Amino acid sequence: MKPVVLLIGKLPHVIGNVAEELDHLPIQWLGAHDQPEVVRQLETEPRIECVIMGAGLDDQIRGDLIGIIAALRPDVCIHLKDRTSGPEGLVPFVEQVVQMQVLAPPKRAAAAV
Repeated sequence: MKPVVLLIGKLPHVIGNVAEELDHLPIQWLGAHDQPEVVRQLETEPRIECVIMGAGLDDQIRGDLIGIIAALRPDVCIHLKDRTSGPEGLVPFVEQVVQMQVLAPPKRAAAAV
């Protein structure tokens, strides 16, 4: 079963484009572009492993969403894209987060010596 990642962005087609560009990754992508959709996704999909939020939303909305996500799903990490890399930085950011956070093999605790 593929891991699930929730992408949150300002425009629905932006999220769709990210999923299309990264369809080579073994990920099930979910998208949300407003607060009600974020809540719905979090409440209906228990397998979400992480949330990645684009930089197009204003700070107040991003802050509100962080609070909602943390309250509903304290088990998931929330990753915020920087604004300086612009819209073209979204796909590389998402890919890097997914490779390191979701797809990387779990690190084993060092054996006690």
